[in-house]
Amino acid sequence: MLWLKTFHILFVMSWMAGIFYLPRIFVHFVEGQAAGEQVTRLAIMAQKLYKFMTIMMMLAIGTGIWLWLAYFPIAEGMGWLHAKITFVVLLLVYHLWSKRRMQEMQEGHLDHSGLYYRWANEIPLLLTIVILILVEVKPF
Repeated sequence: MLWLKTFHILFVMSWMAGIFYLPRIFVHFVEGQAAGEQVTRLAIMAQKLYKFMTIMMMLAIGTGIWLWLAYFPIAEGMGWLHAKITFVVLLLVYHLWSKRRMQEMQEGHLDHSGLYYRWANEIPLLLTIVILILVEVKPF
C-alpha cells in the first residue's frame, strides 16, 4: 500500500505543478499580447502543459480511488476524507476552468487582465493547503 501511496503523491505533485504554472502562462500571454509581442509559442506551451497535467490528474485520481477502496473498511473517523474529496472536486472544476481559458488562448484571446490570472493562480494553492491540512491533521 505504501508504493501506491507514493505514486499517488507523485502524480498529485505533477498535477499541481501544472495547475500552478498554467495560469502564469495566461499572464504572460495577456501581457505579451498587450505589448504587441509574439505569443503563439505560449499557446503551444499551454496546450502541451494541459495535456501533461490532465494525464497526471487522471493518474492521481485513479490512485486516489484505489487508496480509498483499500481503506474503505475503515470508514469510521474518515470524515476528513469526505472533506478532502470535496476540495479535490473543486480542483477538478479549476482544472476544467483552465481548459476553457487554454482554448480561448488557442483562439488568440483571453478576456481578462494579467492581474486577474495572477489572482486566479492562488485558488489551487488555497485548495491544496486545505487538502494538506485535512490529510495530515485529520481534524474529524
